Amino acid sequence: MLSEGRIQELLGFLTLDTRLDVKGQATECVLGLTGSKDGRRALGQCLDILRSLMALTKDPSLAVAKDCYYALVNLSADAAIHRALVRDVRLVPVLLANLRDPEYDFADQVCSILSNLSREEDTCVDVFRAIQNQGPGLAEIVDIFCTGSSNKKVDLHYLGPLLSNLTQLPEARKFILDKDRCVVQRLLPYTQYEDSSVRRGGVVGTLRNCCFDHSCHEWLLGNKIDILPFLLLPLAGPEELSEDEMEGLPVELQYLPEDKKRETDPDIRKMLLEAINLLCATRNGRKTVKEKNAYVILREFHKWEKEPDVGVVCEKLIEVLISDEPEAGMENLLEVAIPQDIERKLRLQDEEEQRQIEKEKEELLKSGESGPRAGGDSPVELER
Repeated sequence: MLSEGRIQELLGFLTLDTRLDVKGQATECVLGLTGSKDGRRALGQCLDILRSLMALTKDPSLAVAKDCYYALVNLSADAAIHRALVRDVRLVPVLLANLRDPEYDFADQVCSILSNLSREEDTCVDVFRAIQNQGPGLAEIVDIFCTGSSNKKVDLHYLGPLLSNLTQLPEARKFILDKDRCVVQRLLPYTQYEDSSVRRGGVVGTLRNCCFDHSCHEWLLGNKIDILPFLLLPLAGPEELSEDEMEGLPVELQYLPEDKKRETDPDIRKMLLEAINLLCATRNGRKTVKEKNAYVILREFHKWEKEPDVGVVCEKLIEVLISDEPEAGMENLLEVAIPQDIERKLRLQDEEEQRQIEKEKEELLKSGESGPRAGGDSPVELER
């Protein structure tokens, strides 16, 4: 365990006017400590350390600033430290100011920290308010994400997960779903963005979260947005379909090439299925998804899918599509009140399914047949 004396000793070297070689050794030491949970928790309890790291991100030495940013990325991966970083150290306004600097070397690390700090709803509210009131505003964040930053040194892919995290808040969803802003239309092409699964997953997570607002389902599925092909195409493969099945599909899903590949990240595949499932919560949504022959794509996808937990989500979606319509008064599944005894039974059933999924995963690992590693929903951690 990191002692109080050791922390105070380090603190003495974490100043802008400390000799460079000594300061560099101190920041390297701090970065190393953030590689373990115990180290993060010990450092996170010392606000002076956190404030010193923030101050040293402005150090003239890029090596020192880099160590401090990487340490802050690792610290922000621990939800127990979020409040200290956001409310005590007030890190977010500093990060947002640096994000807007077109020459800033560490804008990618800024995005990673903002993504981490916005994962939990409690501090996500603080991050959103800072963006709207003290920073660029969500409109500028979306614009930077979609058009590219003027800063050519960085990729800013982690703006995707930031948007996804922010849309757990109704205020952020309202902005994304504003029919006059055309934000959704700008995001849709990134469901197939090949250069970064982080950016791609962030957009899919954003769209999935927006699908919780059932009042917008008709608009999302209608001709102005037509979201369904963008959600189904990453799940579609090269399988040959009958002419009748092909003609029932949206044009974008017809006659796909023989080398058509499915989404490689299981977390993203799962979010795509969840988004479609949410769109099926209303009667009109189910009707549209059925009419566009989504079942055909999902049927072939289910044959291909090897990840047990993704397969379960697909099965539940297929069950919705092939089942009879719910009785009167239960057409909107997002508004149905479930009796407590049924809710308990469903929870136990889900727990049993999860145990079975974990068991199947272990068997797949032993046989060497496991799919790609999940990583879409994990906090960002870096190593030097």
